[in-house]
Amino acid sequence: MRALVCSKLGDPLATEIGKNPLDIVQNHPKPELRDRDVRIQIVAASLNFADALQVQGQYQDKPPLPFIPGSEVSGIVTEVGSKVRSVKSGQQVCAVTRGGAFAEEVVVPEGAVLKLPQGVDLVTAAGLPVAFGTSHVALKERANLQPGQTVLVLGAAGGVGIAAVQISKAMGAKVVAVCRGSSKAEALKRLGADAVIDTSQHPDTPLRALIKKEAPKGIDVVYDPVGGSAFQEALKVAKWGAQILIIGFASGTIPKVAANIALVKNLTLHGVFWGSYMQHKPSVLQKSLQELVSWWAEGKISIPVSHRFPLEQFKEAFKTLMHREAVGKVLLLLGSSTSRL
Repeated sequence: MRALVCSKLGDPLATEIGKNPLDIVQNHPKPELRDRDVRIQIVAASLNFADALQVQGQYQDKPPLPFIPGSEVSGIVTEVGSKVRSVKSGQQVCAVTRGGAFAEEVVVPEGAVLKLPQGVDLVTAAGLPVAFGTSHVALKERANLQPGQTVLVLGAAGGVGIAAVQISKAMGAKVVAVCRGSSKAEALKRLGADAVIDTSQHPDTPLRALIKKEAPKGIDVVYDPVGGSAFQEALKVAKWGAQILIIGFASGTIPKVAANIALVKNLTLHGVFWGSYMQHKPSVLQKSLQELVSWWAEGKISIPVSHRFPLEQFKEAFKTLMHREAVGKVLLLLGSSTSRL
């Protein structure tokens, strides 16, 4: 099978011969199927910021080399293990993987597979599990978000940010979304954000002042996939008793938590490493994803796809992601469709 293989750690944008850590292998061995596993013929795989970090050796989950990156796919079940009961060959599914997504086939445990209802787009489904799953677990399971509360979403135009905006609205909350760039701001307004802060329009104004203007009573839940100075600014506008969701550090800077602010404001900080639920609480993931698929089928949420690339254009796909050119998901296509939106 064709597969995108990382044979060494390095810059996935490198263009010099021999420098890029990624390469397409035409005849990579197919993964072995065990009795509780499901084999999926991949139609599309979603590219996430965590994949870029992992290829560079900067992510918390460090698989042994060589490895196939990627953690979410959509496709068709082609084979199931002898003890699998919930899915069968021929069904359309999306799935969470522990690597292996950027290939023509993947094998995953039965519990990581989610059947798709009739009428949803199979390619687009690749963008559901990780970004929307992360945001759903963070907001519902960890923050216990309630109708009428105010959610601040930093990095709102990225994959997890767009998911957080929509999920917060579906749960009845008010959303203040932060992004950089007019096209991203317009996209977030279309997705239902109550207020959008485009920081490029206010280069000399502290972020906390911009947030206070949109949420003068303060923030109940902070959703932060960015880190850096934005995290510190968000703490200053958090209400007493607020929930702080630490999703990631797209800024490249891991912030230090001012414990005195957490103490005085009675803040609760949640680290949300969604992938670890697969090991520790898989039932939470399965329930979360089932609700998300239902919401998607009912039109309560949408999965914006910014770009679609054939596997051979993986460098351009990583560039689009890492240079923050996408508004929504970046997909790698393994099927016949290679068009780009």
